[in-house]
Amino acid sequence: MTPAALCGKLSSMKELELKYGCNPNQKPARVYVESGDLPITVVNGRPGYINLLDALNGWQLVKELKEATGLPAAASFKHVSPAGAAVGVPLSDTLKKIYFTDDVELTPLASAYARARGADRMSSFGDFISLSDKCDKATALLVKKEVSDGIIAPGYDDDALEILKAKKNGGYCVIQIDPNYVPPELERKQVFGVTFEQGHNFIKLDEACLQNVVTKKKDFSAEEKRDLIISLIVLKYTQSNSVCYVKDGQAIGIGAGQQSRVHCTRLAGDKADKWWLRQSPKVLGLKFVPGIKRADRDNAIDVYTGNECMDVLADGKWEKIFAEKPSVFTDAEKAEWISKNKDVAVGSDAFFPFSDNVERACKSGVSVIAQPGGSVRDDAVIESCDQHGIAMAFTGIRLFHH
Repeated sequence: MTPAALCGKLSSMKELELKYGCNPNQKPARVYVESGDLPITVVNGRPGYINLLDALNGWQLVKELKEATGLPAAASFKHVSPAGAAVGVPLSDTLKKIYFTDDVELTPLASAYARARGADRMSSFGDFISLSDKCDKATALLVKKEVSDGIIAPGYDDDALEILKAKKNGGYCVIQIDPNYVPPELERKQVFGVTFEQGHNFIKLDEACLQNVVTKKKDFSAEEKRDLIISLIVLKYTQSNSVCYVKDGQAIGIGAGQQSRVHCTRLAGDKADKWWLRQSPKVLGLKFVPGIKRADRDNAIDVYTGNECMDVLADGKWEKIFAEKPSVFTDAEKAEWISKNKDVAVGSDAFFPFSDNVERACKSGVSVIAQPGGSVRDDAVIESCDQHGIAMAFTGIRLFHH
């Protein structure tokens, strides 16, 4: 379907009235541009204030992932940070199973969305989806199954659009973005009646960022470079402080909005560990009661792989979830399985101030790191990388986002 056919008479809109702002008491609310036309068209539904924040941040992220890798990209956004992001690398049979792609024949774009949505299914519940390419039927079929607030893409195939418009009893939010839109050089926002102004962050993140390798281990494989670049682009649109773990073309753990760098590293690492635990024989062997809701199943897996494993197996609880009572997933079993995860890339939006970040990252299979550098303790961080055989690049680029 052509953009003109979708946009119709809305194509020259300069502003869009919203139901309310971040909260129902914050009225009136709108989005607008001071010159020209809005780069978005609401094809279906009615977006909210936070929906549009997620949509516009997510679109920038996937657009840059596509430009950097040449692959279709997708992101799953929640509350102005990505819950997941990925490029269209084919899925293994195990990933197809844990991402519940079922009988959908995956296109590269659908693979990207399956990865973005599947990495952290708890956080992605009720997400806003961003796609780098025109949404095809395969991707729409995956979206159809998930609880989601809306989607933004540069276009939609006719059959994909019909599938999406049927979600949420016809109220699913579908937005089309002008892929050629370039924002103004300066951007502004107000806080407490005070206007902030800064240059838009047009910085390009590519292999040139990875030239200054400061560790004894110097070489990055092509896949490691790709994954480090993905981590940096994800961080560019994640609320700071933030750290991102990436493997096989997808973010597997994102730690956002923490005041301490090591708490970001721990949060992202814990998410990466849970992603890996879901691929263990213990989890793959779980048998659920027929007809269980997807969210209930995801919650049960999250608890089963976490510290609350015994809670989900308590008398009177497991029968509502599992067709057969599973055995306890012991801490020793979890640790053994996590130790098998290798070749993970980590990016940080600002320097690691202490070597404890490297120590935590190492526990989740990290082999390469990209961070700005510039800490007074850089030597200690480099030494820790050398001890663990990790290659680390200093990018010289801080990626704070607020």
